[in-house]
Amino acid sequence: MSSQQPLVLVVNSGSSSVKFRLLPADGGPSLLAGIAESLGTSGPARLVLRKGEERHVEELPGNCHMNALRAIFSHVERNGWLHRVAAVGHRVVHGGERFSQSVRVTPEVIADIEAVSALAPLHNAANLMGIRSCSELFPTIPQVAVFDTAFHQSMPAEAYTYAIPSRFYREHGIRRYGFHGTSFRYVSERAAELLALDPKDHGVVVAHLGNGASVCAVRNGESCDTSMGLTPLEGLVMGTRAGDLDVGAAAHMARVAGLDLAGVESLLNRESGLLGLSELSSDCRTIQLAADGGDDRAALALDVFVHRLARYIGALATSLHRFDALVFTGGIGENSARVREMTLKHLGVFGFALDAQANERMAGGAFGRIDSGMGPQAWVIPTDEEGLIARDAVRLAGLDVPQRLAA
Repeated sequence: MSSQQPLVLVVNSGSSSVKFRLLPADGGPSLLAGIAESLGTSGPARLVLRKGEERHVEELPGNCHMNALRAIFSHVERNGWLHRVAAVGHRVVHGGERFSQSVRVTPEVIADIEAVSALAPLHNAANLMGIRSCSELFPTIPQVAVFDTAFHQSMPAEAYTYAIPSRFYREHGIRRYGFHGTSFRYVSERAAELLALDPKDHGVVVAHLGNGASVCAVRNGESCDTSMGLTPLEGLVMGTRAGDLDVGAAAHMARVAGLDLAGVESLLNRESGLLGLSELSSDCRTIQLAADGGDDRAALALDVFVHRLARYIGALATSLHRFDALVFTGGIGENSARVREMTLKHLGVFGFALDAQANERMAGGAFGRIDSGMGPQAWVIPTDEEGLIARDAVRLAGLDVPQRLAA
């Protein structure tokens, strides 16, 4: 890599954190990465940096997003890289129906993101803080917005429409949008490449499993159905989110617990899922260890997680015209051999059969097939959302460099 190779800064600004990666514009490993955390809280904020094998932690002088980004830029400059940053790519959670692809940030784009922020007020507000801060600190460098929802704008109306009075969609945009679109787009592209699928005639189901989890049916490279809805609460069991729930059950919980609407929303988003089931942790690794140790609640949490996952995979397969492969990705999908094994066992009716040895090898960034070759294909393919955001930033910023992000 040339010492003057352009660089792309990828920023994921959350409500209390800023994650970032500094990448060569032509792809490859990060030069610098990290997270500023505990922003906007009463406690001290800190910046955790990773440079190769080195790890550095420092306390931030102020716990706001602007100070966090100033500290990040200071480290970029200290390493002699600041003058090479040629584009900044931002993850934006919700683009509504206004954005079906990544865009270069303009005042009009910022206004449009604000206009749909009612659909994800905490996420989009934080994303906009990152965009505004970077625009102020880097006023001459192109800023690019990459939307979690954009990939799912190809869903047909029958997949995204809720069976509620139509005026709520017409007047308020209430419909299913889906999330994890950047991950699904990257992984489905890699799957088509690795499996040598016909770009115009293939179908895969991708399961992005982590603290947030969703499944997507991808037909000929486009999303045709997904498990998340208006918000990331719908669908699978997640770390702290309940996923699908009878609204009547939610109403009854409100009555018996004396909760208002905000209280129910908080309960289902922050106290449910694996945490609520296990009463132990939202971390799948902790729950697996507890289940191995005989904890019945932890074992049930895993069983419910996998049951819901397998049921969604089977349901989403019906949105495809053919089912070439199931792909696991995300922190759990890439690293939990146990969850993958349990899931394929549930999916035996489709002909899936596990190669146990191959499955055990898939962890820590490895990719490959985990099926026995006797039925449909099952793969593990690590995601690279930051890499895809960087690729879009390079393209939209007009940087003339060859890409090797998928290598």
